Amino acid sequence: MALKITDECINCDVCEPVCPNQAITMGELIYVIEPSRCTECVGHFDEPQCVVVCPVNCIPLDTMHQETREELLVKYQKLVVHQALG
Repeated sequence: MALKITDECINCDVCEPVCPNQAITMGELIYVIEPSRCTECVGHFDEPQCVVVCPVNCIPLDTMHQETREELLVKYQKLVVHQALG
């Protein structure tokens, strides 16, 4: 399941640089997570790095984008191959 950033975000800028999939970008008012790029850090880390560093705990699971760990791993593999091909 992808993650999302809620409106409790304080734009502290710590989540975006730790995302290994470049899934986090600045939105209109707060940071946003692109579900097609979010793997919850599966394939990179044991836990989502944005959640680890978030000081206000505003990054829950996005129930609109439910995925199993296996589906997240497939997404990770596709992203890695796409990055390698440049």
